[in-house]
Amino acid sequence: MKQIAILGSTGSIGTQTLDVVRRHPDLYEVYAICAHRSVDLLVEQAREFKPEVVCIADESKYDELKEKLSAVGFAGKIWAGTDAIADMVTMPSIDIVVAAMVGYAGLRPTMAAIRAGKTIALANKETLVVAGELMCQLALEHHAPILPVDSEHSAIFQSLVGEDRNEIEKILLTASGGPFRTYSLEQMKTVTAVDALRHPNWDMGAKITIDSASMMNKGFEVIEAKWLFGVEVEKIQVLVHPQSIVHSAVQFTDGAIKAQLGAPDMRLPIQYAMSFPERLAADFPRADLFALKDLTFEEPDLTRFPNLGLAYEATRRGGNMPCILNAANEVANLAFREGRCGFLQMSDVIAQTMTRTTFIAKPTYEDYVATDAEARQIAEQMIK
Repeated sequence: MKQIAILGSTGSIGTQTLDVVRRHPDLYEVYAICAHRSVDLLVEQAREFKPEVVCIADESKYDELKEKLSAVGFAGKIWAGTDAIADMVTMPSIDIVVAAMVGYAGLRPTMAAIRAGKTIALANKETLVVAGELMCQLALEHHAPILPVDSEHSAIFQSLVGEDRNEIEKILLTASGGPFRTYSLEQMKTVTAVDALRHPNWDMGAKITIDSASMMNKGFEVIEAKWLFGVEVEKIQVLVHPQSIVHSAVQFTDGAIKAQLGAPDMRLPIQYAMSFPERLAADFPRADLFALKDLTFEEPDLTRFPNLGLAYEATRRGGNMPCILNAANEVANLAFREGRCGFLQMSDVIAQTMTRTTFIAKPTYEDYVATDAEARQIAEQMIK
């Protein structure tokens, strides 16, 4: 039985990971769970799964968590803080770490898990966006497999199984287009966070849903794909595919294209990452190809969605530029959700932050930490 640690157990990926565990109690056991500050749901999960460790990132919530866990008879360890999360993932009993924390906060614990040689089921995009080269070097050094959980990268991964010696001509990365796919620039000037959170196909957390609406999420996935699959950015093409049935594809040098299709349900790629190389039976929704009238593909519009172009630019420049991109986006995304920044203004904030933040061609981990802080400060100043 494999022991699982879930970073971000109360979020969208975390809760769906627990659903996979429920379906296969003979194969997986939850050893550790952590959340940012969602005490009540964390307590509910601890009561059901009885992990060895429960951890909360926000230390101000520790007393509340401890009191509520005591009330339900929890007998395991209760930890708090970012240091505790980084320590938690290195525990010897843990086999798989599901890295599902949102944002830059997921970088340090994922790095700790890689150094400990754990299998990483990676849902945290920012780990590879911010420090892709460093993470891949560490994974090789510590023999830590990184298995993608994102539906798109899982689809690419599945398409590449058995193709080890065959050269990739192009990665075809699909995008739903989000809720504003057909909006004009004039319409997009007045959209709100409530509008942006109405994703047409996927059930995701608030931050990622906003990133999807602005297509920054797809930009991050371009950067991820570069590191996960060892291809140059020029070989990664984004296709807007509103039906979200073709999750992504790979084109080889003979012109053949292999794709992975399925209903838009994140539990499938989560389960595949946890069970690879085996496929486990599941009653997840099936894609009914007879019911599909159209499978359409469009080129992304970089005028209406400049964030995607900014991500390509950051990838080409390399160094700490993707880290700057991510930090500025996290600030702008939160400001938009809080009503302090317009939807189109987010791209302006990100572009200017990329221009004003110190560029480092060969960054160390310490450089990434400093860059993140500098870029956030610059982005905040522009929003104020």
